[in-house]
Amino acid sequence: MRFDVNYFRDLSRENFERAWHEGPGVLTPARGEEHYPRLAYRRARPHPVFETVQRLREVYLAIGFDEASNPLIVEEQEIYRQFGPEASAVLDRVFYLGGLERPNQGIGKEELEGIATITGKPVSKDEEDRLREILQSYKKSAIDGDDLVHATSEALGIDDGLTVEIYERVFRAFRELTPKSSRNTLRSHMTSGWFMTLSAIWDRSPLPIRMFSIDRCFRREQEEGPTRLMSYHSASCVVAGEDVTIEDGKAVSHALLSAFGYTDFSFRPDEKRSKYYMPDTQTEVYARHPVHGWVEVATFGLYSPSALSEYGIGIPVMNLGMGVERLAMIAYQSSDVRQLTHPQFFPRELSDLEIARAIHYREDPGSPEGLRLAEAITTTATTNGSATGPCSFLAFEGAIAGRELRVFVEEPEENARLCGPACGNELFVYNGSVLGVPDNEKWKEVREKGVPAGISYLGAVAALAASRIEEGARCGNPVLVQVKMAKLPSDINLRIEEYAMRSITDNKRKVDVRGPVFLTVRSILE
Repeated sequence: MRFDVNYFRDLSRENFERAWHEGPGVLTPARGEEHYPRLAYRRARPHPVFETVQRLREVYLAIGFDEASNPLIVEEQEIYRQFGPEASAVLDRVFYLGGLERPNQGIGKEELEGIATITGKPVSKDEEDRLREILQSYKKSAIDGDDLVHATSEALGIDDGLTVEIYERVFRAFRELTPKSSRNTLRSHMTSGWFMTLSAIWDRSPLPIRMFSIDRCFRREQEEGPTRLMSYHSASCVVAGEDVTIEDGKAVSHALLSAFGYTDFSFRPDEKRSKYYMPDTQTEVYARHPVHGWVEVATFGLYSPSALSEYGIGIPVMNLGMGVERLAMIAYQSSDVRQLTHPQFFPRELSDLEIARAIHYREDPGSPEGLRLAEAITTTATTNGSATGPCSFLAFEGAIAGRELRVFVEEPEENARLCGPACGNELFVYNGSVLGVPDNEKWKEVREKGVPAGISYLGAVAALAASRIEEGARCGNPVLVQVKMAKLPSDINLRIEEYAMRSITDNKRKVDVRGPVFLTVRSILE
């Protein structure tokens, strides 16, 4: 469907609010917008993980937690402060950040000759001095990598393409660069950020402090699997104050998870016993969902006084965390977190409804008169379908594209019916297959359990005939349209979108629209 892109910019607030609440439909122009065409609209699908993140944000904000952004890059020493002697084992699961050192690229006889070979001219003394200066400035970080090629091009008076070739073929030090690790790590758990955040604000803020953060963490798993990713989202919160106890964790769990439909809760000691939690406070939260039963959804505990003292934090702190992907897997009934998070790499089988929506006419009349002509052809063929040839029935008389014409549905052969047996077939999608079936007992299951595409063979052929006659009228030509035996969708004016055909073939389903249509439509210009 064609539409003016300005429709989105100028669309009335009234229409957007209606579409937001009512979901898929057709937006109609509001007052002052009549010059825009009607716009087919559907509410777009959110990503399951980010939809869950948004729901969690709304609940946290509703129960009085301020949103925070904790540091994502954490120095190795912070892990030692939190875990003590066990830090070495914990660091096995973190990603260290590395980078390329800036090379000390010299300019000697070999380099000057290489540059001259590429540029086709010798390097002058001034150009050589300027080039040395640029490389030294880059080594000292006075010139950024983004500017290095352009600065070199200006110094040598050449274009950037030749400069890139120089760095690839002549400056060997740039080709031999290898990454070197730093002592910075990517956050593997939100706790490392909470200690740093609370250290900065606990004695400068009114108590109790209630904060939450929902963000990515990174864990160096040996491999990703159905229940684990190397990059995941943690929904974490802290309650810090003089009177904070383990009961705060239970209360927050109840308030947070009730919004997701969980009804009953069970709190069980967590045997993992992380060192940054006080002994006997680390607790797993199990919640009973009306559909999924008992599910582990969160962990909470009180931070250890020894870990808090490393950061100078002088008040008790309760921390609760949950994996967003785990919650999303439950909500969306997914068995593989990789497929849930990255569905583009795990093509799913389309539903029958989605395939049915991907079936269209290949040709369709473009004017109101053409649409009325298609309806007239369908009505005439339906009314006289059992008539025996040779026969001819006037379906339409009037103007198309400014030309007067008459349109007939006819059968020129003797003892043949006006409409072939398959004219009444209708298109259904059943278990991933596209089937053209008649209305009889043999196909009862397909018609009752399949998804109708809303297309009959007769309607599709009538649209084809009307479209061809409409085009013929514009050119001043009479038209004869004959459809005989249907073998392929295109034989009866059908098109199945490529993505739907991929789903059908990938899943070894079929498209079967075979059938004797035998319909003839003819136009005569007045």
